[in-house]
Amino acid sequence: MKYNDLEVTKNTRPSRKGRGIAAGQGKTAGRGTKGQKARAGHNKMPAGFMGGQRAIMQAVPKLKGFKSFHPKAEVVYTDRLNGLKGKVDNFALSKAELISTPFAKVKVISRGDLTAKIDLETQFISKTAKAALEKAGGSFKKVSVPMKPAAKKG
Repeated sequence: MKYNDLEVTKNTRPSRKGRGIAAGQGKTAGRGTKGQKARAGHNKMPAGFMGGQRAIMQAVPKLKGFKSFHPKAEVVYTDRLNGLKGKVDNFALSKAELISTPFAKVKVISRGDLTAKIDLETQFISKTAKAALEKAGGSFKKVSVPMKPAAKKG
């Protein structure tokens, strides 16, 4: 046992509020003057109660469902790839106007016939699209989304 290991608690009595001026918490007993919170029973108001004004939970509009902050992949169909040759990546797809920006996620989905022999480098591909690509003599390589170039400080 060491002196600094001792657990000492003060022998203080609980404060007795509203017992006169000399008691230190007399008259209003720390509740201020007047108003709903100064009266008896003010603790029984529901959570979020704002004095009869419409509560914040009622004022804020509610939205159904779940809003994801992750952008969805842009879809490219296999029959649209027939006009392309060689290595096809996000930049080639953007140049061919099949996607809006080269810095977006891309998923290739099977639709129609794929006849072009291309080396596809995108983020996602469906199983049937991959089979159609390999049947046409092409290949697929999964790559990450290209980074946007940093803005020049000037």
